[in-house]
Amino acid sequence: MLDGVFSFVLLDTRDNSFIAARDAIGVTPMYVGWGIDGSVWISSEMKGLNDDCEHFEIFPPGHLYSSKEGGFKRWYNPPWFSEVIPSVPYDPLALRKAFEKAVTKRLMTDVPFGVLLSGGLDSSLVAAVTVRHLAGTKAAKRWGTKLHSFCVGLEGSPDLKAAKEVANYLGTMHHEFTFTVQDGIDAIEDVIYHTETYDVTTIRASTPMFLMSRKIKSLGVKMVISGEGSDEIFGGYLYFHKAPNKEELHRETCQKIKALHQYDCLRANKATSAWGLEARVPFLDKEFINEAMSIDPEWKMIRPDLGRIEKWVLRKAFDDEEQPFLPKHILYRQKEQFSDGVGYSWIDGLKAHTESNVTDKMMSNAKFIYPHNTPTTKEAYCYRMIFERFFPQNSAILTVPGGPSVACSTAKAVEWDARWSGNLDPSGRAALGVHLSAYEQEHLPATIMAGTSKKPRMIKVAAPGVAIES
Repeated sequence: MLDGVFSFVLLDTRDNSFIAARDAIGVTPMYVGWGIDGSVWISSEMKGLNDDCEHFEIFPPGHLYSSKEGGFKRWYNPPWFSEVIPSVPYDPLALRKAFEKAVTKRLMTDVPFGVLLSGGLDSSLVAAVTVRHLAGTKAAKRWGTKLHSFCVGLEGSPDLKAAKEVANYLGTMHHEFTFTVQDGIDAIEDVIYHTETYDVTTIRASTPMFLMSRKIKSLGVKMVISGEGSDEIFGGYLYFHKAPNKEELHRETCQKIKALHQYDCLRANKATSAWGLEARVPFLDKEFINEAMSIDPEWKMIRPDLGRIEKWVLRKAFDDEEQPFLPKHILYRQKEQFSDGVGYSWIDGLKAHTESNVTDKMMSNAKFIYPHNTPTTKEAYCYRMIFERFFPQNSAILTVPGGPSVACSTAKAVEWDARWSGNLDPSGRAALGVHLSAYEQEHLPATIMAGTSKKPRMIKVAAPGVAIES
């Protein structure tokens, strides 16, 4: 995988020593485990370790592991990682060029490919830049200059409408897939098995992506370019409207990027690779991140008085009057989280369904049954039940992050608005006073059923002293 080119394991057969490394941001998943006999295991999936390792954990992004030294060493240490506030003036042309370079780099492929297009800013820019630079590439000579785009949503969802408009504007060969709430509910177990998480927002967003990936692969497409990472880099989530100052905003974006491997990167990789589909993410190109994170965060602050909405610096960089990349209303469309954009009734339907599958008594005992990352909603409780049936080990439970969140915020950012502490939900609609379709009143949280058990599926390639699984 291009985005995970630096994830590898090298074995020295002379003494069975090895070096393993994970890519900078954690675009590709990676775990490390230790057997009771002292053996060390490296796997791209947790299910490849849970039967053979006494303990396992996430292999930290941007790190090396040496069997001789017996520990991790960071190899990726960019300027933004220290969270020092940058002061480089905003240069829209430099930002645009950096992103165009990141996209064109990912057009190097010898397999049929396309773009995931939700109709939001990020995926639309990916599609627009791809269309503009596809002609003349080796990929175009082999597969043609007509770009294929893909979208998923409930019938009549915001994403389907916006994506179709963008596809018509760009002239892509557009493929629109619909699903029902019941289709999503029926897939939850498989989604949790493949994504290896019980995080609520990840499961909500992974489900439609999982369903779409199956259909994309059935068309013969093997690689897609996607828009993950932009919201973390530019402060695009709606809760950033409440950032008190540029220092807080910058620190929050740094924390969000550092955690991507547990959220959006995990979703984008595992929901697609479950069907043998590769996802590439140009926003997480190392050079582009360095360019974007060097900008004085004052420019990323959301300032309605100055006409600046979320991700204004990115929107402005592609606001070309002479050769427009996108229609204005798409370029300046309000942020819509993927799990919301596929149709508001998806999350509402999940909650309504799970409300009847977890009792109040079960919730009252949650802190005793699940003392770590105790579920606070019935929806979370149900995902946890399913997860622990597949991955009962304490090591597995500890790989999933927790803590309060509103509209995908960190726990620290919840403090930015006092109203949010009583309305904790990862949906963008929980950003009261910001989202155009925000919840009108404090909504009741909910949860989902447990189903039949499945045995882990894996392929093992072993060498003396080290086992590598994928």
